[in-house]
Amino acid sequence: MMDIRRLSDDFSVSPQIEISDLQTIWDAGFRTIMCNRPDNEDAGQPLVGEIEAAAREIGFAFAHLPADSGRVAMPLATQTGRVLADLPKPVFAYCRSGTRCTVIWSLMMISELEGHEILAAASAAGYDMSPLIAAD
Repeated sequence: MMDIRRLSDDFSVSPQIEISDLQTIWDAGFRTIMCNRPDNEDAGQPLVGEIEAAAREIGFAFAHLPADSGRVAMPLATQTGRVLADLPKPVFAYCRSGTRCTVIWSLMMISELEGHEILAAASAAGYDMSPLIAAD
């Protein structure tokens, strides 16, 4: 079952989705989907190309910025910020658990929010970013 976790007005994350979830995501108001998961990470996971094709049929913008689990760094966050800048909001991002998406969002927000604000948003969504972001 899909588990949408809001980080900000323009950005929410989720564990892995299925094609059957796309209409619900659209109906919830999201207009861009971002996948941070590489294909073939786990047996049986839906291929990104299949989700992208179905998402585009509905009307979504789509971005695939794969990140290896445990290896997200600032360059990917910077690239993600550039890609998302011109795409419609709000953004729905997914990976295996939502953690990689939350790490990327947290790094993107360093220049826009205080550390405690990032930590609070991530915590409210069920993610602990304290090893990554200093509370100020």
